[in-house]
Amino acid sequence: MTTTTRPPQVRTVATATRTRRRTDRSAILAFVVLTAPMVLGLGLFKYVAIGWSFLLSLSEARGTIDVGSWVGLDNYEFLLRDPGFRSSLVTILLFTVFIVPVTFAGALGLAVLVHRVRRGRAFFRTTFLIPAAVSYVAAALVWKMALFNGLPAGIANTVLGLFGLDTVAWVSTQDPPLYWVVLVTLRLWLQVGFYMVLFLAGLQSIPPHLYEAAALDGAAGWSMFRHITLPMLRNTSVAVLMLLLINALQAFDEFYNIFSSGLGASATAPVRPPLVYLYGVALGDQNYGVGSAGAFLLTLIIVVVTLVQGRVVGFGRKD
Repeated sequence: MTTTTRPPQVRTVATATRTRRRTDRSAILAFVVLTAPMVLGLGLFKYVAIGWSFLLSLSEARGTIDVGSWVGLDNYEFLLRDPGFRSSLVTILLFTVFIVPVTFAGALGLAVLVHRVRRGRAFFRTTFLIPAAVSYVAAALVWKMALFNGLPAGIANTVLGLFGLDTVAWVSTQDPPLYWVVLVTLRLWLQVGFYMVLFLAGLQSIPPHLYEAAALDGAAGWSMFRHITLPMLRNTSVAVLMLLLINALQAFDEFYNIFSSGLGASATAPVRPPLVYLYGVALGDQNYGVGSAGAFLLTLIIVVVTLVQGRVVGFGRKD
């Protein structure tokens, strides 16, 4: 009886193949073990929650999150007819129309100034960026309780007193609506530094020889900014505008924390954006069906407005 012996080269290849398969299985197992918690958590608390919320928007869900009492699109129709919801849409539209260009201009202006600094650029960049790391809730409480608290000892009223002006109740004054000063300054303080850093990155990517060539042609100041800086910042500007628009339409924390101290108090606020209105409907009135429908309506509005903006400004278009 003869025994067939494989050549050493064949045995080596077979051993290497088995070892590689074991290594591949170990890598796959490690990948599954490490990513499974994240995938399960993301699927359960995000995608399942979104799907369940959509089912709630089609149900009569008062005081319960159970689905089954189907009402179709009645919740959506109710919201579109509700004066409170339509008023919140007008509020957020006016807020967006004002805050987006002001934040854009402020961030771009700061970026240009910081970019021109020869020494200490990192210091100024970090200083302006620090507010972006502050919680909206914490900042809103500081604005409400320290800067614009309406007391003579408040920071804003102390400054007014230096010029001989009377004490102002900033948050509660509705004629004129001085609460907008509180809301706008808070949003600007929190956001301008972050978008300034984005513009700084765009400015640093502009080739210096463009400015040198323009200087040789006699260009300077505003002419360089208009014909070189702005065109070269086109992609950055489009991205910043899109982010600003989405963030403005999702405004919630500053409005809620400036005007209210609980679920019921938000109903007495002089202005309410859609998220604050829907928060009161869902958690205050326990009407989860209408609240869910409002969330999807607002999402649809944000998507449509973002797509229109991207179409107008040419997002993704090649230069």
